[in-house]
Amino acid sequence: MAIEQPLTTNTPVRKMTPHSRKRTRWNFKRTWPLHLMLLPAVLLTLLFAYVPMGGIIIAFQDFKPWLGFTGSKWVGWDNFRFMFEYPDSVQVIWNTVLIASMKIVAGLLAPVVFAILLNEVRNSTFKRFSQTLVYLPHFLSWVVLGGILLDMLSPEGGLVNQVLAAAGVEPIFFLGDGDWFRVTVVVSDVWKEFGFGTIVFLAALAGINPALYEASEVDGATRLRQTLHITLPALVPMIIVVGTLSLGNILNAGFDQIFNLYNPLVYEKGDIIDTFVYRMGILNGKMSFATAVGLFKSFVAMFLVISAYRMAYKIANYRIF
Repeated sequence: MAIEQPLTTNTPVRKMTPHSRKRTRWNFKRTWPLHLMLLPAVLLTLLFAYVPMGGIIIAFQDFKPWLGFTGSKWVGWDNFRFMFEYPDSVQVIWNTVLIASMKIVAGLLAPVVFAILLNEVRNSTFKRFSQTLVYLPHFLSWVVLGGILLDMLSPEGGLVNQVLAAAGVEPIFFLGDGDWFRVTVVVSDVWKEFGFGTIVFLAALAGINPALYEASEVDGATRLRQTLHITLPALVPMIIVVGTLSLGNILNAGFDQIFNLYNPLVYEKGDIIDTFVYRMGILNGKMSFATAVGLFKSFVAMFLVISAYRMAYKIANYRIF
């Protein structure tokens, strides 16, 4: 009686042959300039992103600079407990989440609308000029834009308030009133970044089959109908990917922008985690407490980034690796 051999699904392990080793060495000889070009970026990342992570230990200490890491008293989780008991911490976290959420929604809606409108333009010269014009603010730093906004939004002599005064409206203290400050932050951020964000959606629009529009014209569809039934459905996967990945930045409300625009008058509604950490750690000298807040933010952000990538893969089949 014949004995059946069990089936196996194991694939044989490919062994490294002398020929494959030689081929690997040959490939490295051809690509070593690319590795060398990458080396400065790797070194800078190690130096400024990974080496400083050794300082995380001070989040669990009562850190004193003159005593160093080894001489400072170990306090365990006391800094984290104090973080949630500190009266300003909850407000700062709420401000961060609210401002970041408003930026994500507005920063997703504006590029989509502008990309659809720009896609309808048939004059190529005007189209290129418009693209270049809206891209430019992205390349300006918030130090420059902050100074421009301070002058334009000043309640005394600012261009915006002069226009409002001509229309019979009382001057508005955009950067001194908490509610107006949030609106100003979101609008100015969208103005700066929406042109650059449009690139992704214009690329998605370029991939739509023109035959779909031609067939719809034969059926008598108007431009509005074509936008609703062809353009928007084609953009939905990219909108889902960009929106989902943006969730990882829910705790990044923009340090550069807030730091260059805010003042003590708007701390209650404009202070975010990053500016709070800067004031507590650098200005007030509470380095252990500031590190604990920053570490808490990093752990939450890591969880959100991982979740966002998983959601993007499940919903839109988007993956990097």
